[in-house]
Amino acid sequence: MKLYLSSYKVGNDIEGFKRLVNKVDAKVAVIDNALDYSTDLGRKVKGLQGELDDMSSLGFMPDHVDLRDYFGRPDALVEKLSNFDVVWVRGGNSFLLRKAMEKSGFSEVIDRLIRTNKLVYAGYSAGICVLAPSLKGVEMVDDPNVRADGYEPGIIWEGYGLIDFYPIVHYDSDHPESQSVQKELEHIKSTGIKYKTLRDGDTIIVDTP
Repeated sequence: MKLYLSSYKVGNDIEGFKRLVNKVDAKVAVIDNALDYSTDLGRKVKGLQGELDDMSSLGFMPDHVDLRDYFGRPDALVEKLSNFDVVWVRGGNSFLLRKAMEKSGFSEVIDRLIRTNKLVYAGYSAGICVLAPSLKGVEMVDDPNVRADGYEPGIIWEGYGLIDFYPIVHYDSDHPESQSVQKELEHIKSTGIKYKTLRDGDTIIVDTP
C-alpha cells in the first residue's frame, strides 16, 4: 500500500509525497465529503477549490469526486477511481466521512485498488482518522451525531485498519481543535491503544509492496 498521511493539508514533506506518487501529471480524485454537514455552501466551494489548487501546485491533475454520487454503487465507485492515480481525502468530520465511505462502498476501493497499489491514498485529519482500527476517541474532537442531507442516523465506530495506530492529528498546533486534541490524547493514553501524535505539518508515509 502507498499511504500519505498528513495532520493538516499537504504537510511539510511535499517531495516525499511526489516520490510516493511517482508521476508528474498524476490524476488526483479529491474527496471532500467530510464537510457535507456544512450549510455554508460558499465556504465549502472555496474549501474545495483550495484542495484542487493544492494538488495542482504539485503538478498533479485534480478532479472532484463526490461519494454521494456513488451511494449504493460500489462497483461504479471502483470503476471511477480506477481512472485516477491518487485519492486525496480532506479533513472535516471523521464520522460523516466514514459513513460516506461506507455507503459508497469504499471498502471495495481499498481491497481492489489501494491494497493492490493501483491507487495512492493520501489525505489529512479526518481523511487519515478513518484508516485507524477504530474511531473510538475521535468523538472527543468530532461530533459523532452530525447530520447531513442524504445520510441516515447512526455511528460507525470501526475504522478501516489500514494503519495499526490511532493518529492524534492537530497535536500541539495552532489549530482550533488543538485544545480538544489534548484531552483526546490523555484519553487514548489511558486506554493503552497504540497511537502517534502529528503536529500540523507532520506527515507519515507508508510504502509497502
